[in-house]
Parts: sequence; structure tokens; C-alpha cells
Amino acid sequence: MVRLLVTGGCGFIGSNFIRWLLADDPNVTVVNFDKLTYAGNPENLASVSESDRYDFRQGDISDRDSVDEVLKEFSIDSIVNFAAESHVDRSILDSTPFVHTNIGGTQVLIDSARTNGIDRFVQVSTDEVYGSLGDTGEFSEDTPLAPNSPYAASKTAADLLLRAAVHTHGFPGMITRCSNNYGPYQFPEKLIPLFISNALQHQPLPVYGDGTNVRDWIHVDDHCRGIAAVLRSGEPGDIFNFGGRSELSNIGLTRRLLELLDRPETLIRFVPDRPGHDKRYAIDCSRAEKMLGWKPLVSFEEGLKSTVDWYLQNSEWVDRVRSGAYREYYEEQYGDRLAGE
Repeated sequence: MVRLLVTGGCGFIGSNFIRWLLADDPNVTVVNFDKLTYAGNPENLASVSESDRYDFRQGDISDRDSVDEVLKEFSIDSIVNFAAESHVDRSILDSTPFVHTNIGGTQVLIDSARTNGIDRFVQVSTDEVYGSLGDTGEFSEDTPLAPNSPYAASKTAADLLLRAAVHTHGFPGMITRCSNNYGPYQFPEKLIPLFISNALQHQPLPVYGDGTNVRDWIHVDDHCRGIAAVLRSGEPGDIFNFGGRSELSNIGLTRRLLELLDRPETLIRFVPDRPGHDKRYAIDCSRAEKMLGWKPLVSFEEGLKSTVDWYLQNSEWVDRVRSGAYREYYEEQYGDRLAGE
């Protein structure tokens, strides 16, 4: 039985990963260690909260004592680190939390993992560490790191700390880097859920600049399968890119969403561009395809429609997140238990 610690498991990708892994692998137990910042929603894991293979502990990856405690309490042997401040716009306004959590917290996790004899450690990173592309080309795992936002810089620093630990201490660390994720349970500050929510309420859809910035989109389920493959088969020092081979401009994506939602393009509002906005991302994921036998299975057309359908069918979840009421679930589910500890 694999005893896995998932940090940041109440967030969008982390919660999808936990649900997917528990359904896919009966030989794994998961402890979810999450600070529960604004984007951490325990309600995302309501469907597995009663499983005897799932536990939750609230905690900060920057707190060494808390990390040591949870690793020892559950005899953890593997870690997947999703915990991060992850919104570029917020990092532009104030980069301090990004430095604290993404850099300092990752180093604390590495140090605690070394002390406690962890066998495998997967650092979930981002393609944004590579910077920006022109009209052609793709990011490979050998592309030089050239982050352009405070968020990307903090994730780059975390990747380099892990690389140093592998080189210096023989640390069993691996890195995954993926393109833009989409799917269910995504906090509605990111483009797809924000635009779906706004369009449903006939509110404007704010598109940065002229909307020609290009992103590669990967369904969160495909990303989860990739992370699991690295956890099971990767070697210390490995880096794997995961992408959906689905490049699309922001304005093109916006128009597709409006079409699926039967809303007029008059809702589009072009707003001043984000400072330092990267022009284009594209992922070469051939290494993962060759070495892990992984490939994206969800087409963008299928995935986008199913994502829109999910938000249409889960309007109460969206309303609770937008209002902040989702935090009541935490108190109902864990308040009494934590108060007694």
C-alpha cells in the first residue's frame, strides 16, 4: 500500500488528482495536506471524504513542524506537491506570498522529506517557467528557464531547489510541467470558469489586450494521469512536460465558450493587457509519450463541452465559491474534529 501525501489537495488540480487516483488505484491511501487559502475548497472532495483511504489535515507547507508531524503520523512514503500560490495576476499585485509558499514551502517539504526518508517526491510545476514563445516552436524539457512573472519566477526557483537536492543529496525528486489546465472544480478566477460564470449571468468577459495570446490547453484528467505515471515510473531528476496539443488564442477560446453557452459576442470586453503578458505557450510532450506511455486522451472539443456542461449542472457549487459560502463546508465537515485535537 502506497501512503501518499498530497499537498494543496483542496485546489483545482489537486482535488481532481485525489479523486482520480483513489478511483484508479486501490493500493494507495491519500493524506491531503492543505492550508485552505482562498482557492482551497474541501467541498471539492466531498465524494471521497468518508473513504477509509482518505484523510485530511489542515497545514502550511512552510511550517516544518506541521509537515514533520503529518509525515510521521501517517508513515508517508511518497509526496506530490501541488501546494502553491498560482494566479499570475495576484503575483503581479503582491509577490510576497508566492515567494513564501512556492519557494520557502517547497524547500521545507524537501528538507522534511529527506529527514523522514520519503521514497518519491513529485514537484508539480508549470510551463510558465520557460517564458514565452514566438509564432513557432514548442517548449521541451531542455528549453532554458526564463520566467517572466513573479509567479513563474517562484515556480522556477522551486524547480531549481529540487534539482539541487537531487544533485547534492540524491533526493528522489521529479518535476512535471504542464500547460493550462481546464475541467471541473476550477476556482472562478481563471479564464474558462470565470468566463463561463460571467456569460451565464450576462456579464462582460474581460479579454486582455487584443486576445491574440496563445495557450495550449490540457484537460485536468489527462494531467492527473501524467502525474500518476511519473509518481509510479519516474526516476530521480526526471522532468516531464504534459500538454494537450490544443493551442488556441484567448479570443478564439472566448468565442467558443460563448457559442457553447449561446451568448452573444457583444459580451466581450477588451481590457488593458496584463504587464509582461507572455505571448504564446506550446508544449512538446513527446518525452512523456515515449518514456511513460502517456498521451492526452481528451480532445479539446470534447473536454471544453464537458467542462461547460459541468458548470451548468453545478451552478450551486459556482454560486457558493463566488460568494465565499463554500468555506462553510469546512466548518461542517471538520470543525468539531479539529476543535477536539
